[in-house]
Amino acid sequence: MTSTPTAARRSKISPEREQEFFDAVLEQLREHGYEALTMEGVAARASCGKSTLYRQWKTKPQLVAAALRANRQGTLVAVDTGTLADDLREAARIAACTSGRDTRLMQALGHAVLSDAELQAALREALVEPELAAFAVMVERAVARGEITADHPAVEFLPAQLMGVLRIRPVLEGRDADAGYLLRFVEAAVLPALGLTPPATPGPAGAPSPAGTP
Repeated sequence: MTSTPTAARRSKISPEREQEFFDAVLEQLREHGYEALTMEGVAARASCGKSTLYRQWKTKPQLVAAALRANRQGTLVAVDTGTLADDLREAARIAACTSGRDTRLMQALGHAVLSDAELQAALREALVEPELAAFAVMVERAVARGEITADHPAVEFLPAQLMGVLRIRPVLEGRDADAGYLLRFVEAAVLPALGLTPPATPGPAGAPSPAGTP
């Protein structure tokens, strides 16, 4: 006995093919924005019929939400250098690698995430919550090592500082937050706020030490 036509059609979509659909969605979002994204455009980019997309996801918001969830990042979860200062420097370097791509995605979703609860939840799951969890783990390790106290007032603002500067530099200066920019930000603003004074940069051999240091 054969399965129903709908079930048979759905079973033909492999995980690899489904990811191609999701990649097409995200590419269209970054290039054209949410309002201009259409099921027809995604189908053309993914070389499929739009009926295939409608059978699986019914509406554009459902398809976009599925694409966001399927591409959940969590890029900072593996960072563990042994000190909070170096964890934050490494986080800055990693964030710089995806800053342009992720910023364009957030900008593309713009107003839509404010008016669609499912999209907002999917965006948080894909890009926000994994990084918030990674920062929380960095802080927990630093507290356990005695580098900072658990109630340090600057800890609350740590994710907002690093994630915020990623998003705002393209608006203020018209360019992405690259590694050099983010590392300077960490050294000048984040570490001092946490009471983690960056080490002095060693000078050339034989050069005098800064005043007041041995």
